[in-house]
Amino acid sequence: MAKAHKLDCENAAADCRFIVQSENEEEAIELAGNHMRDVHGQDYSDEELRTDHLQVV
Repeated sequence: MAKAHKLDCENAAADCRFIVQSENEEEAIELAGNHMRDVHGQDYSDEELRTDHLQVV
């Protein structure tokens, strides 16, 4: 069974329920980074998202 890479925005912004989940780690990181920038006006590096927020499920 393939692993999924999941980022839950609620971990970074308590009032947001956005979740991205993908079998492709780079895609999950890109989508989460775009969401944080476009919706919350916050820039996270790929490495910050990967080490601080990425879950493998």
